[in-house]
Amino acid sequence: MKISKKDALQWFEFFAMLPEEEELMIRQQEIVYATFAQIEEAIEDRNDRLMEDIPGLKNLAKRTLYVGEDEKFPKGCKSCLLGTGLSAIRKTNRCNIECRFCYNYGDLDNIPPVGEGMWEIGGTKFYEKDLDLLLSTYRKPTGVCYVYLEPFLEIEKYYPVIRKFKEAGIHQHLYTNGTLATEENLKALGEAGLDEIRFNLGAANCSDKVIENIGIARKYIRNVGIETPMTPEFFDAFLKKKDKILGTKLDFINCAELHLNENNIGNYEGENMYIARHGYISPIWSRELTLKFMKIADEEGWGIAVHDCSNHTKFARNLNLSSKEGKWFGASDYVSEFARTPFEAFLPILRDDSFQFLSEEELPAGYKAGELFF
Repeated sequence: MKISKKDALQWFEFFAMLPEEEELMIRQQEIVYATFAQIEEAIEDRNDRLMEDIPGLKNLAKRTLYVGEDEKFPKGCKSCLLGTGLSAIRKTNRCNIECRFCYNYGDLDNIPPVGEGMWEIGGTKFYEKDLDLLLSTYRKPTGVCYVYLEPFLEIEKYYPVIRKFKEAGIHQHLYTNGTLATEENLKALGEAGLDEIRFNLGAANCSDKVIENIGIARKYIRNVGIETPMTPEFFDAFLKKKDKILGTKLDFINCAELHLNENNIGNYEGENMYIARHGYISPIWSRELTLKFMKIADEEGWGIAVHDCSNHTKFARNLNLSSKEGKWFGASDYVSEFARTPFEAFLPILRDDSFQFLSEEELPAGYKAGELFF
């Protein structure tokens, strides 16, 4: 069903007014899915044209796109996309800053603690003394990552655990906003055996202090990069300080396509949105900016790897992990972040005269406004 933009807008205005508990009828669901398909098809067409303009665009096993140096593509991402997945290790339930793109925006004071002296691995609570049991029981993963929320708030607790996984030969990377990093704790992380560190440079709006810490990390940790949701603010701030950032001799930049949940979607009210495969909802500018960013990196030869960590990549990640876990063919945990579709979030793009569907058809009988649904 190639629904017209006019009909889609009319229906979505109606859906946005419905009570949250009211479920859509089958034909109404078809209207919703037809609209999502029309929007997504138009977005993909625009992105395809941007990709065609990047001569050095590369594809990693049909799972993600990047430009630049092959050997600098982050090993943590290879573990995620090609290996046995990426096991998240959680410890710190606090953060020292609040970013408008954060998935926990407005809820940072309500994040449950992992537990005194405990670590959460694979959804299970472990004491440090349990790690030998864990490693002797399970097949070793190709990689683990330290997340949730800002590890540097208590980074000294991480060193012995990092040493333990280093001894087991498992690739480890850690995420940080970088504002609390120092030469002392970065050196200690390197000595403990951390393989890779990723700075969310957008969290501090490309601050000089964090850029300096990226350079310091390069002295002690084997692989150093940036991983930040791609936003207009980060795009502009990065280009203003591009030479200084590249001067740190970092290895890679992961440009994450920003996807939204119930915590942060209000910060992007009024933006043009799309939904990828009925899963993640994102502002359309996020991946567009990533592809423009990659074009600049390719043309100027930055000497690093710049990775398009898009919704497609996250979809591929989930498929890879499910396959490695032995789940049934096609199984994936890639789903929407919303219990109920936020229809109002799609009204701006449907009202935008500059955004057009690729082709349109008249609605079939029984699907038009005012007709009875059954």
